[in-house]
Amino acid sequence: MPIQTIEPRRLYRQIADQLRLLIEAGEFPVGARLPPERDLALKLGVSRPSVREALIALEVEGWVEVRMGSGVYVQSLAGAPRASLTAESPLETIRARWTIEGELAAQAARHPVPALVDGLLEAMGAMEDEAQAGSVPIRGDRLFHLRVAEMAGNAVLVRVVGELFDERHNPLSVKLGDYFENPDSWAVAITEHRRVIAAIAAGDEAGARAAMHHHLSCSFERLTASWPAAADALRAE
Repeated sequence: MPIQTIEPRRLYRQIADQLRLLIEAGEFPVGARLPPERDLALKLGVSRPSVREALIALEVEGWVEVRMGSGVYVQSLAGAPRASLTAESPLETIRARWTIEGELAAQAARHPVPALVDGLLEAMGAMEDEAQAGSVPIRGDRLFHLRVAEMAGNAVLVRVVGELFDERHNPLSVKLGDYFENPDSWAVAITEHRRVIAAIAAGDEAGARAAMHHHLSCSFERLTASWPAAADALRAE
């Protein structure tokens, strides 16, 4: 038998696979409610956010159903389950962006060319227009982050920022966004973006870095907040 290449598995995937094996073994039969995130995290020795990503992955694959305000339940698989999800971790992606984009914002503040600052304001206008139209303001959001990177003058980092941002479209990120992003959270995010622009326009490197770090830290917190109650979820639809 030839030697196979060993590929490191993402933490959420390891957790999801362990829970899936327990479901297949009957430890959690169809209709059973899984233990809460906090309890699973303690038993598995991992963080609660990693458990959340694992549960969302199992939901996307069809193993469980998340019932807002109630819990996560094992569901029957009429046919073969979907292939295992191997998307990048949304939360690890945000951490990576925190590291990269904080420094890019600081670099952008070193030479705040008025025309480029106007480009950031234009991106914010696009975000606000999308939000007011009832759409998820992804286009304007992506444009804002790319333009901050462009102000730093490094084409490679512009590409990296774009690729990291586009992980928002992977199935795990989309499902997390469905649960935890809503018009109110996007309104707060727009305010956070404007603070980044203000610091860049003022030539405040430390302030720009701090504002971008704050924005991405808040993005992380929004995706790891308590599950919305059923009534809150209905209002967000």
